Amino acid sequence: MSPDRETPVTADPGETPPGTADAGMATDLTAAPEAAADVPPELVAQSLGQYLRAWWLKVRSGDSGVLPVLLAMVVVAVVFQIITPEHAFLRPSNLVYIFGLSTVYMVLAIAETVVLLIAEIDLSVGAVALIGGVIAFKLVQPGAGWPWWAAIVAALVCCGVFGALMGTLTARLRIPSFIVTLAGFLLFSGILIVVLGGADGSVNLNTSEFNQRVIYDLVQGVIPPVASWVLLAVLVGASGTATWLRAARRRRQGLVTPPQSVIAIRIVLMALVGAAVVAVCNINRGTALKQVQGVPWVIPIVLVVLAVWTLVLGRTRFGRYLYAVGGNPEAARRAGVSLAGIRTWAFALCSATAGLGGILLGAFFYGQYSTNTADPGQLVLYTVAAAVIGGVSLFGGRGKALHGVLGGLLIGGIAYGVSLLNLGSLSTPLQYILPGAVLLAAVAIDVLSRRGSGSVTRV
Repeated sequence: MSPDRETPVTADPGETPPGTADAGMATDLTAAPEAAADVPPELVAQSLGQYLRAWWLKVRSGDSGVLPVLLAMVVVAVVFQIITPEHAFLRPSNLVYIFGLSTVYMVLAIAETVVLLIAEIDLSVGAVALIGGVIAFKLVQPGAGWPWWAAIVAALVCCGVFGALMGTLTARLRIPSFIVTLAGFLLFSGILIVVLGGADGSVNLNTSEFNQRVIYDLVQGVIPPVASWVLLAVLVGASGTATWLRAARRRRQGLVTPPQSVIAIRIVLMALVGAAVVAVCNINRGTALKQVQGVPWVIPIVLVVLAVWTLVLGRTRFGRYLYAVGGNPEAARRAGVSLAGIRTWAFALCSATAGLGGILLGAFFYGQYSTNTADPGQLVLYTVAAAVIGGVSLFGGRGKALHGVLGGLLIGGIAYGVSLLNLGSLSTPLQYILPGAVLLAAVAIDVLSRRGSGSVTRV
């Protein structure tokens, strides 16, 4: 990292002292585009027009945010819709399947984001995720008889302990995280084969038994259509109200906030996206005799994970420390941050979150942990690709939980689209080639944007 670039440690990135966003700064945007490009739009915009101009200056300077991944989603959807006309890539049943498959990659990408923020990497995330799923499924089997909630908690705690051990080796012994987590990947992959009794082992789910049924329904269960709309209204209402009130409170305190029109647009967009998802999920995906309608439970579960990590990263001291350590560890150390402690907790929480992703993956594939459906190597590649493609920087200090969600959705769409092509032996290579090409493009954008801002680092 650049040693002369100081990183704020205790200040919230979203808070700015009063008086920094006066009208003069807003009118000077066009006169000094280079300086304005490094300033968040909220610091200078007093209207929607000024906000959009500032945002466009940031895009031109290389800081495009989530725009590339959104455009990539559109391209992937259009291309696969055209080249798979017999399967209709965008039909409701396919979209709901993609939602379910992508939620696994979303959770794993959120987990990987935590480690990437401190400029490290976790290559064991796929194997640890599968270990977590197997632990949860084993504990609800008749021989163990654990309650479903206790089994999930035990699985997450075990995964967290595994992550803490790897984080300790990285932080305390200064062993590169690449080596430590690669060793963890090999170790846990071998343990997984032993526990499952073979590379294509499985854990049977008896859906007539309550505790097993609950875990199964985390992905396969659906919320009835009417309840789906009610839940959407509650979520949008609560989130929109909280966003609006927080902006009003900051404005009363003299802190900088986006224009009210921008906040209103964000709330409306959130409502429209939610309504589109609910409408698609409420279309009958079954037959006339057995209808399947409703939003899968896994979607609100992932939204909860997203909300929790968004709050942790953006509203807590721990989250600010993650960004500080990833942006400039020396500056963070001088400010009193325990680098070893933050790094250890980052790996622990990464593995715990990955454990939840493994539970969802097992429920999605009915407990089948085979090399064709749950290869830990492929999971690692897709997880890192999803996080970076979504907008998380490999150099640390930049990224949000939302980026993992968007990247996971794109990876899920690519994976399912390739499976619809029916190319036989070419399908598997394409499942690696296409995400790899998109990943390379995402990293190139990240490097070029940092080079344009003078903050790229050679590692």
